[in-house]
Amino acid sequence: MANRRRIGRLFPAGTVAVLAAAIAAGFFIGPAAAQEYPSRPVRIIVPFGAGGPSDVYSRAIAAELQKSLHQPFVTENRPGAGTTIGTDFVAKAPPDGYTLLLVSGTQTVNETLYDRKPYRLMHDLVPVAPLIDTDLVLVVSKTVPAENLKELLTVARAKPGALNYGSSGPGSNYHMAGELLKYLTAIDIQHVPYKGSTGMRTDILSGQIQILFDSVPTMAGMIKQGLVRAIGTSGTTRSPILPDVPTLDEAGAKGFHASLWVGLMAPAGTPKPIVDLLNREITKAVTQPALKETWENQGAVPIQMTQPQFAAFMQAQVENWAKIIATNRIGHIN
Repeated sequence: MANRRRIGRLFPAGTVAVLAAAIAAGFFIGPAAAQEYPSRPVRIIVPFGAGGPSDVYSRAIAAELQKSLHQPFVTENRPGAGTTIGTDFVAKAPPDGYTLLLVSGTQTVNETLYDRKPYRLMHDLVPVAPLIDTDLVLVVSKTVPAENLKELLTVARAKPGALNYGSSGPGSNYHMAGELLKYLTAIDIQHVPYKGSTGMRTDILSGQIQILFDSVPTMAGMIKQGLVRAIGTSGTTRSPILPDVPTLDEAGAKGFHASLWVGLMAPAGTPKPIVDLLNREITKAVTQPALKETWENQGAVPIQMTQPQFAAFMQAQVENWAKIIATNRIGHIN
């Protein structure tokens, strides 16, 4: 009776009954949520086109989570508008752990680059766990008379604005790597955005565009077949997959460093026990010797972070890209 009187003082009349009904209906989800989750299929929304590195790694982690959590994890591609379409879809999804988002550096760039997004990345979604980090590689079409960075810069400076570089869309890792190259080397090359990565790869092979940044795992085979010419990689050390290709910093673009990383997010409000469970299972998956070796052989380094560490990393990425966009005077997108 004493407990009932205390509750009556804390809540308005009638509220106690509502709270009791909500608890009975399962609206207040505690640690038990992680024990029951997942009880049905989970969707991973990939805001990129099929076939790119982000798509490939999302499918790999989906297969691992399906094995460990005994429910289907299904990837669904929702590309468009520089990842904002797929990201917004997840931001507005029920926060129950059954709709997840593949996130990359692109979304952290878009926080500054896009003025009118229907969501706020770090407010409307919660970081769950990272998957991988991989270097990019700068390649040129065989139509470009350049074997190295020095020769490429000479060609670019001889004809300002004549060379085009492609990307999978504004704000993508490939776009920002191109802008960083322009900033560090003071060259004038034109950005050609595509609605995904397939078109840019087709056009670098045909010579429709002359310059391209792409992930090392995706482009290594084309380089080794002689279909494109590698100029430099984006890491601080040479890629073990392309050991004969210098880093761009080493080749003369001092201070150049960029990478492609991917991870998973969930709608804000997703119960913490579910977020923590997913973080643990993803960390286990990316550290499995077989998967780790497969990814490393492709040039991708698995990343391990706790959920708070990943959240801090993403926030730092948002702030860092905001500074680069401001410094380089990169135009915003309405």
